[in-house]
Amino acid sequence: MASTGLDRKTDGKTVDLAQLDTHLVAPTGVARKVFDLLRGPADGIGFEIVRIRFGLQDGHTLQIMAERADGTMSVEDCEELSRTLSAVLDVEDPIPGEYNLEVSSAGIDRPLTRPKDFERWQGFEAKIELTEAVGGRKRFRGLLQGVEDDEVLVESDVEGFSEPQVLGLPFQKVSEAKLVMSDDLIRESLKRQGRAANDPDAPSDGE
Repeated sequence: MASTGLDRKTDGKTVDLAQLDTHLVAPTGVARKVFDLLRGPADGIGFEIVRIRFGLQDGHTLQIMAERADGTMSVEDCEELSRTLSAVLDVEDPIPGEYNLEVSSAGIDRPLTRPKDFERWQGFEAKIELTEAVGGRKRFRGLLQGVEDDEVLVESDVEGFSEPQVLGLPFQKVSEAKLVMSDDLIRESLKRQGRAANDPDAPSDGE
């Protein structure tokens, strides 16, 4: 078990990440309802939904971030997925009134919403915010070290320690997480996009 440098409370239960891996993808309410409706159709044509938000900009925009299993997402992919999801939304009509549908890639400084995102981007810097304080803190910034059991591991500065410590942050308490833009991240993102485009059968990173 990684050293956290923090006191942890445990109840002796093992948390099933399979039941937790969508709370950052879509919160309760409209976003969750839409996610439950669209997850299957998106999977059926080779896409994974990364995040869904509704009403953040003008109150009438449904934002859907998605990608293929290898992490790529081209403009053509966005158009294809948008057509499929629009057809489902038109039939099921889960949102009352008029709204705008916005389908996009997750971007370079992407949100981290699934356990595999934290695994895939090990070694890169991220900002993580929790719903409840751990060791007196809710906000952390450091290098991702993957996922172990029910915790996101991040190497971060901790008061009282001269060297960065590997902290274990409960995944179910993560309210927001995203990569921090850097030259290294840009280079790696472009490299992965290019590798996937040149070899469609190559396994995805972190898988």
